[in-house]
Amino acid sequence: MKKWQFWLGVLISILFIWMALRGLRLDEFWGAVQKANYIWLVPGIAVYFVGVWVRAWRWHYLLGPIKKIPTKTMFPITTIGYMGNNIYPARAGEVLRAVILKRKEGVPVSASLATIIVERIFDGVVMLAFVFVNLPELAKLTGESGFVGNIQQAAVIGTGVFIGALVIFLLAAMYPHVTAKAGLWFIERLTPKRLHTKIISIMNKFLDGLASLRSPFNVLMVFFTSVIIWLLETGKYWFVMHAFDFSVSFFALMLMNGIVNLATTIPSAPGYIGTFDAPGIAVLGAYGIDQATAAGYTLTLHVALWLPVTLLGAYYLTREGIKWSDSLRTETEN
Repeated sequence: MKKWQFWLGVLISILFIWMALRGLRLDEFWGAVQKANYIWLVPGIAVYFVGVWVRAWRWHYLLGPIKKIPTKTMFPITTIGYMGNNIYPARAGEVLRAVILKRKEGVPVSASLATIIVERIFDGVVMLAFVFVNLPELAKLTGESGFVGNIQQAAVIGTGVFIGALVIFLLAAMYPHVTAKAGLWFIERLTPKRLHTKIISIMNKFLDGLASLRSPFNVLMVFFTSVIIWLLETGKYWFVMHAFDFSVSFFALMLMNGIVNLATTIPSAPGYIGTFDAPGIAVLGAYGIDQATAAGYTLTLHVALWLPVTLLGAYYLTREGIKWSDSLRTETEN
């Protein structure tokens, strides 16, 4: 990872943290945190891990045309990916789980990465759906709520990006031979001849990873499971809310979930520091929640989302006896 990219992420996180916490009275913040009933985190974490299991099942489903791998095998690898995203920059956890899957099951890294990109595209589409389904809730966000007040414009732009990417991947999946011919044309003209064989091999494996999208039923199943995953995560938002002295509707939390997860696509320090917290606090502020309570809830939620899966992923990674080293990185080339 280049140092300038890491420090850019750190600077962006600092900016978002400043936006989130400016004007916050620390005594009121600590008061809100100390009064919270943390027993509500237990069902929240439980619901969240059900969602992680569904993620593992979705990945098993996407990889089905390449190799049938049980969901119970995919679950530890999925948690390792979460752990990697939470502690390494640039979502390195996605590459990490593709490499581990190659080690354990022999699935080419490029094919795994194709399925992971498909996951992320569907996640983005669902997040945008959460925003647009809750347009009445979105109307409550005014200019006083800061940059979140302009979320409609950002959502329209995001919709174009994610839907465009989805269409491209669907076409590539449905017409693999045409896509391969087009890719070969670009490879032969834009890359050194000595690398052609290797790049073509990677491209073909990547296209193999899109095989599950050739069936309309499969596409609907991936979308359906993506909706379930994010509804379960919103369920965690709902449970954690009960630990604090405020209440908003489940739809408001769906909207918050959609906004904060779209914001985490912005480069930041590992763990989405700031890019998760600032929009979350701003959304709650738009519903009239005082800043101290909104900050206490959002930061607690962030820790509850980050810590359990990171610890579990670290446990599974240790059990595999794998370290994120230069030798491991070289496996991503295959």
